[in-house]
Amino acid sequence: MNRRHAWALALVATFTMAISYVDRQVVAVLAPTITADLRIDETSYGLLASAFSLAYLVGAPIAGRIIDRVGARRGLLGAVLVWSAVAALHAVVPGFAVLFALRIALGFAEAPSFPGAAQTVHRALPPEDRARGFGVLFTGSSIGAMIAAPLATAIDARFGWRVAMIVTAIVGLIWVPLWLSFAWSRQGRAALDRHDPTPGSKPPPMREILRHRAVLRAMVVVFASAPTIAFVLLWGSKFLVRTYGLTQAQVGHYLWLPPLAFDAGAVIFGDLASRRRAEGPPRALFATATLLSLAVGLVPLARGPWSGLALAGVALAGGGGLFALLTSDMPARVPKDAVSLAGGITAAAQSLAYVVANPLIGRSVQATGQYTNALVALALWTVPGCLLWLWWRPPPRHPA
Repeated sequence: MNRRHAWALALVATFTMAISYVDRQVVAVLAPTITADLRIDETSYGLLASAFSLAYLVGAPIAGRIIDRVGARRGLLGAVLVWSAVAALHAVVPGFAVLFALRIALGFAEAPSFPGAAQTVHRALPPEDRARGFGVLFTGSSIGAMIAAPLATAIDARFGWRVAMIVTAIVGLIWVPLWLSFAWSRQGRAALDRHDPTPGSKPPPMREILRHRAVLRAMVVVFASAPTIAFVLLWGSKFLVRTYGLTQAQVGHYLWLPPLAFDAGAVIFGDLASRRRAEGPPRALFATATLLSLAVGLVPLARGPWSGLALAGVALAGGGGLFALLTSDMPARVPKDAVSLAGGITAAAQSLAYVVANPLIGRSVQATGQYTNALVALALWTVPGCLLWLWWRPPPRHPA
């Protein structure tokens, strides 16, 4: 495959992540309006924010195994069609229970998104471009978050939050013709299907990949850094309303900044990792990203929404760097026919971190009426896991 077509596939895979985040972020963006309309308190919202992640936690490793078997070319297409339908159904929820159930359903439907996108990047791009490609891939999630905020708030202001759910679900379907164009082309089939297992072959057992040192190292970092990302993406709207007195319509003007910073961190650290020639893990880059992520603990010192989100943006730039570095390093160290499964396991680890963190954040805010304790705790939580990754010796790389 020529380099241009390979990068086109990687970019369409990145677009997959973008539309998945648009669909999952609308509830978080419109949380002040939705929770008021459906009479959901802070503690219950914390459980609601964890519902999607709970399903993703269970579904992602299973989806990764399926993607390893059927390939991203077919698996991603089916997933996008299903999750778009589930996302649209959010428009008819009567209360907390049904909304909770639909968040569970959306989590299962979107479970193939990251494993499929990761497999696409790993198979389409040559080894020297993969770290850069994974950095670009992580921009998809933050681009989706950036789109969701102004789009959902604008539709909500004019037509209401239920219409916003339908429109954002339909918008994601523009991905389908792009995927069919590139993934179903001759070069796309050759790249994406070339590693598919032959009949009768057996991929490594899931328990073996769960115990793989490269996967365990990646999971440690995900547990350490994901709660900060969860706070900014899932609590950012409510934080702005409670802390700075913004209205629902105003938050869309602010929430694009941290995801943009996440993009910058993922791209810059991914590019720097691709330029390295060393076989060992990028420890200096990783340590720098870790230090940036600690800025979340300084957010309570900010005097206004822009300065608060600027500090949150620094933290997300570090988080984007951490995710790009661990995700580009890990696939090179696991068996080729388990790359999607490994990606699914790390995605499940992120979901587990969300499941644990969101109710704790909700209880803290409900009890104290402010976010300071939660933000400081998030910064402190990041440190041990990142230090462990730096100390832990990785397994050798597999041949490209």
